Amino acid sequence: MLVSDVLARVGGKWSILIIGALGPGPRRFNELKREVQGISQRMLTLAVRGLERDGLIARTVTPSIPPRVDYALTDLGRSLLKPVSALGEWAIENRALVERARHAFDVEAKS
Repeated sequence: MLVSDVLARVGGKWSILIIGALGPGPRRFNELKREVQGISQRMLTLAVRGLERDGLIARTVTPSIPPRVDYALTDLGRSLLKPVSALGEWAIENRALVERARHAFDVEAKS
């Protein structure tokens, strides 16, 4: 596996948001869907499957009616919380600067 493959998984918008949502503890699918605003059910399904495949989250099925499915970070996934949190904090702190830069670029591009 290439480093770019790993970065593609952990650097994806949905992956970062899902990992952040699971930081406080396990969540059910619908809880994740509510916390990760804007994600479709299909995209959430694909994202959690990919994160599970890569060993970042664990899926636990509790036999009941209906079956209960919980998602939680693995040790590997928890090791991503610090960098993901730092990236999120950076985005919050700098979103106004990025917006101004985009606006200036767009104005210049129209000229």
